[in-house]
Amino acid sequence: MVFKSEIRDSTINALLEKAANRNYGQYLAKLSLKHVRGFHNEPVLFDFPVTALIGPNGGGKTTILGAAGCAYKSISPKRFFAKSGKYDETMQDWSIEYELIDRELNKKDAVRRTTSFRNSRWNREAPDRRVLVFGVSRTVPANERPELGRCASNSFEVPEAHVQELTEPVQKAVSRILGKNISGFSSLRVDPKGRVTLLAGRTKDGKGYSEFHFGAGESSIIRMVAEIELVEDQALVLIEEIENGLHPVATVRMVEYLIDAAERKKLQTIFTTHSNDALKPLPSKAIWVATQDRIFQGKLDINSLRAITGQIDAALVIFVEDPFAKLWVEAILRQANNLAVDHIQVYGMEGDGTAVAMNRYHRKDPSSLVPSICLIDGDSEQSESKDDAIYRLPGQSPEAFVFDEVMTAWDSIGGKLAVALLQRFENAERVKQICNSVRTTNMDAHLLFAQVGEKLGLLPEATVAAAFANIWAQAYPEALQRVLISFEEFLPHEQRQD
Repeated sequence: MVFKSEIRDSTINALLEKAANRNYGQYLAKLSLKHVRGFHNEPVLFDFPVTALIGPNGGGKTTILGAAGCAYKSISPKRFFAKSGKYDETMQDWSIEYELIDRELNKKDAVRRTTSFRNSRWNREAPDRRVLVFGVSRTVPANERPELGRCASNSFEVPEAHVQELTEPVQKAVSRILGKNISGFSSLRVDPKGRVTLLAGRTKDGKGYSEFHFGAGESSIIRMVAEIELVEDQALVLIEEIENGLHPVATVRMVEYLIDAAERKKLQTIFTTHSNDALKPLPSKAIWVATQDRIFQGKLDINSLRAITGQIDAALVIFVEDPFAKLWVEAILRQANNLAVDHIQVYGMEGDGTAVAMNRYHRKDPSSLVPSICLIDGDSEQSESKDDAIYRLPGQSPEAFVFDEVMTAWDSIGGKLAVALLQRFENAERVKQICNSVRTTNMDAHLLFAQVGEKLGLLPEATVAAAFANIWAQAYPEALQRVLISFEEFLPHEQRQD
């Protein structure tokens, strides 16, 4: 099923344009890791006000997050980059360069600043900006937080003046993210200065319960949203592992909330994640991949990260543009003779540029012992290259090509397709009529399989796409061989494995 965000495309496009025009009072437009850990001269552009940082464990996501925070005076570099005596000798001569929008410092152009670590001390000239940091410790349950220990007693009580109901914007946002009504929830000020607070909720029948009985994700979302709604406009929000403690649907809604906050309050948010769901509402320009020594821009499947960094047990890795190209290539490989299919892994990259870049990085990585190739779509603007192992799939749009080829061979394979689409064999004619009708009215080939599935009774798009891909691979053996012959030298065969 095609994901459809509740954030309108017009909102996404307007925010992309706003960032491109640098139409902000304060905004971190770009940072360059000149020399930090394994990174050398690696730039990160913030082309969208909500940025996701993904990558394998140890890949450098938190390094980029911390570097962003160090651009501003309110965040001490030690918050992210503490030095432990002689055991952190590699920190010597670290350097980060920034392009900042700060209209109080420069009304027309970007402000350029540098943060460096030399002679065992940090050096920087950082401007002021409000920065919120939400670390992974935010999901620690209330009964494990020492500052709330005094609240865990039968005699605990605070004056009524110290009880503050959550504001309507907070209630509305949290209710949508968590999918539950939190009207009547409140915050209890535990100490005189309000530095320690305890949340309290109410059941449907009006009975109260404290944060000690909240879920960890529920508590962290309420606290984050409350702070974000309270913070001044143009602030920077940094979040580590945004999906911690959250259901996948709640993760999507949290990212959508941050996009909404970017529109309403001109906030800028940067977060790290291991979740594909967190990437769904974002455009490709909002996603950066950290791989220990290189940083790439573009949307991809989290599962492909091990392949990109060479941490994979396979004989061949194939990078393709998107999920359907992945389905199609896998179907082709299954129908080929004598291939060690279980030793081949195919990854969809959500874009031809990303697929090509990841393949090139993988092939140049000296630590990777597994060869890789890239298969681009027929209409891709990327160039084929035998030297870089970049090859082109037949047709223009893969969805349209496979769909039309299968329908052309309907007389010999129509019944098989109907069954693959979970329909009765004797209903093949009805399936044919539906497919022809969809093809006639379709304006976007990427939606063909979703539209057929809808007319067949809410059949999942993935089921329809897999049926067409597999039937094509069975019906066109000669075309299948023409696809494989271009990169046959890389394909692992059963005899070779034996």
